[in-house]
Amino acid sequence: MTNDRLHRAVSADGTEIAGRVHGHGPPLVLVHGGPHDGDLAWEPMLPHLTDRFTCYLPSIRGRGLSADNPDHSPPRLQEDLDAYVDSIHDTVLLASWSAGGPWALGAAAHTGSVAAVAIYEPTVGALMRGDVLARRRATAEEMGAAVDDGRLVDAARAFHALLGTDDEMAALDTEYFERCAGIVPAMLQAVQQGAAYEGPQPAAPDVLAKVTVPVLLLRGQETRLNTFYAETERYVAQHVADPHVREPLPGLGHWAPLLEPELIAEELISFFDSVPQPA
Repeated sequence: MTNDRLHRAVSADGTEIAGRVHGHGPPLVLVHGGPHDGDLAWEPMLPHLTDRFTCYLPSIRGRGLSADNPDHSPPRLQEDLDAYVDSIHDTVLLASWSAGGPWALGAAAHTGSVAAVAIYEPTVGALMRGDVLARRRATAEEMGAAVDDGRLVDAARAFHALLGTDDEMAALDTEYFERCAGIVPAMLQAVQQGAAYEGPQPAAPDVLAKVTVPVLLLRGQETRLNTFYAETERYVAQHVADPHVREPLPGLGHWAPLLEPELIAEELISFFDSVPQPA
């Protein structure tokens, strides 16, 4: 994907955060999750959004067009998105997915520049426990061993298998995993520093209590970690001021924004059309 329109911002510690810009209309910032950068996460969905929105695709530090920094702790990653959103100098819409969900909610709480937030299956790691937490730790170990052996594609596949159904894994092709492979080191760095971090969490109740704009929460009916994502959905809805919870979307799993982008785009458009639009 090529585009000569770029938007750049400077995070609180001086790290440059950048992303491509596509389309025309109200500003919509699309927030990627753990295994992606801005381009890779949203490329399939862009054709369904750019005739209605100006889509901004930022990448957090160490990914995509953004600069890197040794500090990938949760506060720094949150500051990356906050700075990018504020630098647009306009009221924006936010859409996010998976690990990007807490960052999007944090930006809505911190910046005052957000009109509405839509999230597909937000991942709040602090809510993981029991078998889910054990599987996550085992996956991190498997990924770490693969990285040590130089098998970055295998590491990317291992992460996707934690969350994806067998059908989803079969549908994601080799080229996609090869593109994800370059992001694996930065993702592991963020996971490791996040696990060691003992400060306030991005999606803590006191942060979510500051989110007063409408928040759409979407979930797939076939998501592999369905119980965890249902609990996360309830947790977010309980703490934000204006939650909008849809019934689980039939036939969809965690990787639906990649595999069924038109269906997810339709949900975003319907929701954003129902709330006051940015000028």
